[in-house]
Amino acid sequence: MDWLLGTGQNSTHMVMVSQDLDHIYTANIGSDSITILDRAAGAAGWNATVVPVGKGPEGMDISPDGQQLWTAHSRDGGVSIIDLATRKVLETFGAGTRRSNRIKFTLDGKRALISDLDGGELVVLDVATRKQIKRLKLGKTPEGILLEPGGARAYLAVAGENRVDILDLKSLEIEGKLETGAGPDGMAWAVRK
Repeated sequence: MDWLLGTGQNSTHMVMVSQDLDHIYTANIGSDSITILDRAAGAAGWNATVVPVGKGPEGMDISPDGQQLWTAHSRDGGVSIIDLATRKVLETFGAGTRRSNRIKFTLDGKRALISDLDGGELVVLDVATRKQIKRLKLGKTPEGILLEPGGARAYLAVAGENRVDILDLKSLEIEGKLETGAGPDGMAWAVRK
């Protein structure tokens, strides 16, 4: 272990790091908050800002323009939008989920995808209006969401079905399924250079 920093919050679970490595974001499910860590000079090395949000934040993603962090709440079906410049919640709205697990923006920033762990669905939102575009039945416990680098497809880990569904982001239809081992969740692209 090279480094350890506590958030002072309960059930810190999800972690995201900015591309420039100067900001770390954590979802604190048990404290109903998001922690934003900013690199700082001096011995401490980091400054922390805790932003209260809805009940049980878990999934989170940063908008493609880098201005907002959206977090999906696992216990109240809502989404909070944090302005990253002011570190304040701009808006909270209902997404109609039973237990949100992940949220992911499409590369163009026009849509947000939310996996609903208990509902067995993927909810597709219009980012501008905050309204639901589509709700797709996936099966038991959909979890991780990964966009392919070109942004044409999303890969959806359906843990309870031991597979990954492939979503065409233009048609919003499932175009294929990949069988996996037990309980797929987190996914990432490995690029060979």
